[in-house]
Amino acid sequence: MRLATAANEAEAYTTSLTVSELLGCKQCGGGRVQDEELGIKIPRPLGHGPSRFIPEKEILQVGSEDTQMHALFADSFAALGRLDNITLVMVFHPQYLESFLKTQHYLLQMDGPLPLHYRHYIGIMAAARHQCSYLVNLHVNDFLHVGGDPKWLNGLENAPQKLQNLGELNKVLAHRPWLITKEHIEGLLKAEEHSWSLAELVHAVVLLTHYHSLASFTFGCGISPEIHCDGGHTFRPPSVSNYCICDITNGNHNVDEMQVNSAGNISVSESFFEVEALMEKMKQLQECRDEEEASQEEMASRFEIEKRESMCVFSSDDEEVTPARDVSRHFEDTSYGYKDFSRHGMHVPTFRVQDYCWEDHGYSLVNRLYPDVGQLIDEKFHIAYNLTYNTMAMHKDVDTSMLRRAIWNYIHCMFGIRYDDYDYGEINQLLDRSFKVYIKTVVCTPEKVTKRMYDSFWRQFKHSEKVHVNLLLIEARMQAELLYALRAITRYMT
Repeated sequence: MRLATAANEAEAYTTSLTVSELLGCKQCGGGRVQDEELGIKIPRPLGHGPSRFIPEKEILQVGSEDTQMHALFADSFAALGRLDNITLVMVFHPQYLESFLKTQHYLLQMDGPLPLHYRHYIGIMAAARHQCSYLVNLHVNDFLHVGGDPKWLNGLENAPQKLQNLGELNKVLAHRPWLITKEHIEGLLKAEEHSWSLAELVHAVVLLTHYHSLASFTFGCGISPEIHCDGGHTFRPPSVSNYCICDITNGNHNVDEMQVNSAGNISVSESFFEVEALMEKMKQLQECRDEEEASQEEMASRFEIEKRESMCVFSSDDEEVTPARDVSRHFEDTSYGYKDFSRHGMHVPTFRVQDYCWEDHGYSLVNRLYPDVGQLIDEKFHIAYNLTYNTMAMHKDVDTSMLRRAIWNYIHCMFGIRYDDYDYGEINQLLDRSFKVYIKTVVCTPEKVTKRMYDSFWRQFKHSEKVHVNLLLIEARMQAELLYALRAITRYMT
């Protein structure tokens, strides 16, 4: 019975509400006067649906048309008692969403080395490093729901010393994972009465990488606050020009779209030309691959060039974001953030995938110490990497594997990770500067992502394709963090 009820509620949630139900606006003949007569204060959604970047109607339309989505929503609602906005934006890609929900459910709720309240607190610590109040708020509620001590929420210094000791690994993993050493691991495993077991540490590392990456998705897709969280509701509809507030909330007159187009008033024909040019480059690169293959020395040289160039990619919007107190209290050293790995004369050795890779090393280590999780994560990596509908904007029957690999390998290149069999010269051919700015910001400093950045890349592509890009970004980022952490654990063990 519970699942049936959940299915009904999930269906109702994804059906676009009428204006009077949503806001009770007098202009639309709603029931706001009755509410006032009863003296009831009803929270009203402040945003335009699950995402600030994607029109609500597109998301709701997909959710209401896909029967597979209804089953997934029902399962998610039954497990968590809610359908959060992240789930609703991932609706574009049911196959990935199913794998994501299954993995997250296992990490947070199934048998594992860590107690439930520790899991949610680690989620709070990880999300807070990127100032992601959206995820922090969700897990504060979950932490309390499973019996967590409210005092811990006053600041990391109020949590057990064992969790405080995790702060350094959280910090380095989130911002500069290439600096993780076996000494970090040793410090956690040999902390006397506050020490971690290997199994607990692997569980914690997977949670940290999961929530660092999910913070990237949250900012990269412009996820709106939940209606019950700060910034998600108001008790009085805001006044916006002469528009009916119901139209704005329903996404009919997105506030940002009423302004000058943030991508700079690019014409349809101009953005169409960009798609055609990208298709032509893919074709030429494939022909070059067929004709000749670069030497190993040349491939290594191209990797170093791309690695150096990635350090020069920055946004004109790049500025420091000061963390709010309600988020910053969950971590230490608020000034510590992302820095390119070879600045100020520092030299970090290249991480060569043939020496330590997920498939041959990381996967088996995770599965040995935290059974089944390695399998779930591996499945999620593969779905994100191989996901394709063989479309590009308005084109069908397109092989997008070259483009997907360029995105994945560019992210790993930014983390100093090299694939010997990949020609890094392809990246500059396929990814233009605005796209690189977006990728680097989402992956390295997600709290700085803006709608302008989202709008400025792949201007002719569908929102579903941009969400797919974000899935590639978060999974490539998670794998990169895991590789560094698991290699350090392996070195400690040997």
